[in-house]
Amino acid sequence: MTSSGSGDLPQHAKERLHQMMGEGGHRKLFTSDLTVNEFLLVKECGFEPLGMVVGTSIYHIGFQQAKWTQNMEMEVLTQAMYHARELAMTRMEEEAHELGADGVVAVRLTVKHMSWNSDIAEFVAIGTAVRHVDNDGKYKALNGRPFTSDLSGQDFWTLLHAGYRPVGMVMGNCVYHIAHQTFGQWFKSVGQNVEMTNFTQGLYDARELAMERMQAEAEGLHAEGIVGVDIHEGNYGWSTHVIEFFVVGTAIVPIRADHHIPTPQLVLSLND
Repeated sequence: MTSSGSGDLPQHAKERLHQMMGEGGHRKLFTSDLTVNEFLLVKECGFEPLGMVVGTSIYHIGFQQAKWTQNMEMEVLTQAMYHARELAMTRMEEEAHELGADGVVAVRLTVKHMSWNSDIAEFVAIGTAVRHVDNDGKYKALNGRPFTSDLSGQDFWTLLHAGYRPVGMVMGNCVYHIAHQTFGQWFKSVGQNVEMTNFTQGLYDARELAMERMQAEAEGLHAEGIVGVDIHEGNYGWSTHVIEFFVVGTAIVPIRADHHIPTPQLVLSLND
């Protein structure tokens, strides 16, 4: 993902970030949506939380007509949903860059459709900007920008201790129209145990397209693999036969040849 430039950040966002940065290298405070355990584990890895960073985009989603009896991708909707998320992610990344961060951890992406207009949705990306204590930039992405990761603080700690590091969040999506059955197809299936092939093929194709696009993004980052992959499914009120598959994960690369995994320790919790 490419940056839109610091000039796109709202004035109040710049003021908030500069307030956290302080003056003369002495930071006033940091904010974080990490839990206490996540915060301590991130610090144990040698990273300092710098502050919460947020990106948002209010987006009008266009219209596309689908053929009643045809499985097909709704490319207009696919492009809109992807571009809106990309804008939110880029603005969050820009805030992290303003703080001098090496990356953003525990990123969350949300979509909320507005009650006053079903064609308008808010896309939000939020996470905690972090910087390694060495401050040598070796943990940044290949393009010199902060990396992004949706891994939790615990997973981030485990990943680094196993000899890998995140290079960026990768995602893919596909909005797909599932064909309606003809009257003859519907009549033949009445009272029968029978596979709904239109749904099977449509949902299968949509998932595969989303996965393929996520993998292409990871290849563009020269990643060795993708971890923490999560698949989301929703139709956002378009139609009962229109559905989006959105897949997101964290692309990683090795930082050493020895990928030693710490031996798990047994813990007896005293919590309910």
